[in-house]
Amino acid sequence: MLRIATIGTSVISENFLEALAGNSDAAFMGTLSRDEGRARSFTEVHGGTRPYTELDALAADADVDAVYIASPNALHAPQALVLIGAGKHVLVEKPFASNEAEARSVFDAARERGVVALEAMRTLHDPAVARIRETLAGFGRLRRASLHFGKYSSRYDELMSGKRTNIFDCRMASGALMDIGIYCVEYLVALMGKPASIAAAPVLLDEGTRALTDGPLDGAGIALARYPDHVAEVSWSKITDDDLPVQFEFEQGTVTVDALSIPTRMRVSRRGRALRADAKTMRATEGGSTEDVDLPQVENTMAYELEDLISAVEAVRAGTEPEAAPAGIFGNVGAYRDITLASLAITDEIRAQAGITFPADRA
Repeated sequence: MLRIATIGTSVISENFLEALAGNSDAAFMGTLSRDEGRARSFTEVHGGTRPYTELDALAADADVDAVYIASPNALHAPQALVLIGAGKHVLVEKPFASNEAEARSVFDAARERGVVALEAMRTLHDPAVARIRETLAGFGRLRRASLHFGKYSSRYDELMSGKRTNIFDCRMASGALMDIGIYCVEYLVALMGKPASIAAAPVLLDEGTRALTDGPLDGAGIALARYPDHVAEVSWSKITDDDLPVQFEFEQGTVTVDALSIPTRMRVSRRGRALRADAKTMRATEGGSTEDVDLPQVENTMAYELEDLISAVEAVRAGTEPEAAPAGIFGNVGAYRDITLASLAITDEIRAQAGITFPADRA
């Protein structure tokens, strides 16, 4: 049994606790919130018994084995370091940290303490992504890919009405790239590896918002990732909706996926023999095939990252080194660590090109 506490009382924490309630190998202990009443009511509603208002009190609780951290981005690494120092395993909501250097310090601390540190990037624990990965691996020579994720945020309306919000605040290490673009970046790294270079074109929020965002911050953007034999475009937005599918273009055909965040359907189109076209025909081929594939689905995909955390902790308890502990579709905790570090190196580079800085960058 893995006894889990949580930090944060947002919707994402509620989704996690819904997944936890359906897992017989985990138990919810309580949640941490700065507001005592909020900590107590959130804990009670979800069946816990231990509300916390101080991080040190949570860290000192010997009846808590692991903590799911869903606080504002800038707090992820500092809170994880305190908990790891107390011997707790941590599942840290995406993005794992403000930058690569912060993330590396957390992983180093986890290695020294002998505990599991895992990023809660739910897409990378989803069997649907495993199926996509298997299809891509056997398809042929990749030449171009497009990874899209855009969802208009109600927090943007709040910002434009003159209100501060953690979702658009440099002090909180947030913005569209870190909140939603990180899905695209980690998908990119997990499926194609770290690119040779990145060229970014962010859409910065209006200059008039900078008193509220504490500096330049992105609302959307595009980045081109260059590989030795192909290119990949990643695009993200919290100020528009993006309805385009994810697409992988091979010399042998094209694979499209309906959505990046929660994929449910994949189309596999294998090209036939190319024929010479004319001005009246967009594309002329002979033969070929198209297959629509339904991908594995569950109501709450956070169940998968929870299962992987439990499996990894059980292995560590049995004597396995944390980074070698089995975890999900990428094999072990160390593989997920490498994806997290490479992805944050990319977001660091994109932010550097955009002139976006966070407090952790100056540490």
